[in-house]
Amino acid sequence: MDTPADPLRRTSRKTIVLSLLALFLLPIAARAAIFAYEGGPTSWRNADWSSTGSLPDPGADSQARVLIMSGRTGGWKGVFSVHSWVVLKPENARSWRRYDVVGWGNPVRINGWAPDGLWFGNKPQVVLDLQGAAATNAIPKIEAAIKSYNYVNAGDYRIWPGPNSNTFVATVLRAIPEAGTILPANAVGRDFRPLPYVGLTDSRTGIEASLWGVIGIKVGWVEGVEMNFLGLVAGLDLRNPGVKLPGFGRIGLPQQTATAAPAR
Repeated sequence: MDTPADPLRRTSRKTIVLSLLALFLLPIAARAAIFAYEGGPTSWRNADWSSTGSLPDPGADSQARVLIMSGRTGGWKGVFSVHSWVVLKPENARSWRRYDVVGWGNPVRINGWAPDGLWFGNKPQVVLDLQGAAATNAIPKIEAAIKSYNYVNAGDYRIWPGPNSNTFVATVLRAIPEAGTILPANAVGRDFRPLPYVGLTDSRTGIEASLWGVIGIKVGWVEGVEMNFLGLVAGLDLRNPGVKLPGFGRIGLPQQTATAAPAR
């Protein structure tokens, strides 16, 4: 026999479930509608991969530099996620080095595209820009993280839940927590780990619990408050007030993140 509290409990559970579905599915539906309206390239062949001209000639600037970039990917994947990559230049180097992970052949690619190139025709966002001594200190850690990355063989790449391009760049960022930077909330795969995880967040400014990057929660100064459901992230940005929505990433006040220098 039901007690008076039982219907209330069922109603509360239903409300919670419906709220979670709305939080994670409605933004994706809205993003899908925008994607359908905007159109865009339908294949790799007709997409624009050219340089945006946002970086200077490397020979014109002797200081070291590190950038993390992220651009919305193409096709149906663009509804859900962005693609991220690493760009670096040691002090006095006369060329940029770009590192990506892709889903065909050997995953890790070096200089496959222009360092500041469009990704599937979409202009990249600068997630991190270190210059001078900060970049010089970070480059050895980044190179070590790239060298020790576990998923470098053909067949290792998985679109979901990872390891993918965002898993790779998140691994690099974990090597430089002092940078105080994380990938966008819609970088699906950034939270992938081969085992369940409970511990510090990537920036080491909070705590995280995650099941293979498929379901999890984070609370931290850099990460804010994040809930992960099937790789989709919703939450709040505390450091730079804003909301994080599946498909859209972050919406709110401008982030205090350095941007690339204009071309010279």
